[in-house]
Amino acid sequence: MSKMIGTEEVMELFEDGQTVMVAGFLEVGSPDALIELLLESGAEDLTLITNDTGFAGGSVGSLISRRRVKKVICCHIGTNKDSGRQLGEGELEVELIPQGTLIEQIRAAGAGLGGVLTPVGVGTEAAEGRRIIEVGGEDYILAEPLPADIALIKGCRADEKGNLIHRRAARNYNPIVAMAGDTVIAEAEEIVPTGEIDPDDVMTPGIFVDHLLK
Repeated sequence: MSKMIGTEEVMELFEDGQTVMVAGFLEVGSPDALIELLLESGAEDLTLITNDTGFAGGSVGSLISRRRVKKVICCHIGTNKDSGRQLGEGELEVELIPQGTLIEQIRAAGAGLGGVLTPVGVGTEAAEGRRIIEVGGEDYILAEPLPADIALIKGCRADEKGNLIHRRAARNYNPIVAMAGDTVIAEAEEIVPTGEIDPDDVMTPGIFVDHLLK
């Protein structure tokens, strides 16, 4: 069964107040077409989970620049001047998480785990209000899973069942983000009939993908 849907159908999936997870690293591997449809949908007051907020006005950064996000959970915001300005003016809530911890929290959500234990931040302000668990005489912070209502991903090649191949560094967060969304929407530079992608080449299995943008 084909998972391909059109732009209008994609926009109908977005709602105010959703938690949206977006793959990509400094906009490499970012689902630009899906981000544009999210903007066109008019959805706002979003919680955004992503590696970074990109650049002002570009790709994932445009969600910040156009004030659609009320809170962002990411590793850094330093490359987007709008993120820093909105944070400073109290317009944007920012939760910064070390990259390794962030990806494991996303992975935990996708794998159905109760969280991950990390020593990063123990004994600092990052541990305030967090559950501390002792293992083998060492303290760890319990980093809870990070799921999302909607996850947006991108492949360079896909088949009609949503099996994806990613190109080089554009792979980054995409396979992990695909596991953590209640609804996963993918875009691809090329879509081929089912069976034309060798199973050994699949990087994000179609079982994780609910919809594929035509």
